[in-house]
Amino acid sequence: MELDLAKAEQPTWTTWREALRVVAHRPFLKKTVRVALIVGCVLFVINHLDDVLRGRATPAVWIKGALTFLVPFCVSNIGVLVATRREP
Repeated sequence: MELDLAKAEQPTWTTWREALRVVAHRPFLKKTVRVALIVGCVLFVINHLDDVLRGRATPAVWIKGALTFLVPFCVSNIGVLVATRREP
């Protein structure tokens, strides 16, 4: 019963304006940021750590490193939006 009540309080969306409110919903945002940090760190280590450790980290490497965290953040938000969409 508790799970049903918690799910009823979660925001849903049909318009893009509502979708922005859903991804900004604090419990969802905390989870998507956590996913981005964890997965982003793993991807950064795989893709860029060798350049950083060898002292070859150019501004382009740092920009790509920052984008490495943006990808899992976007993917996890897409998952939230798929799970919370309501039919019009």
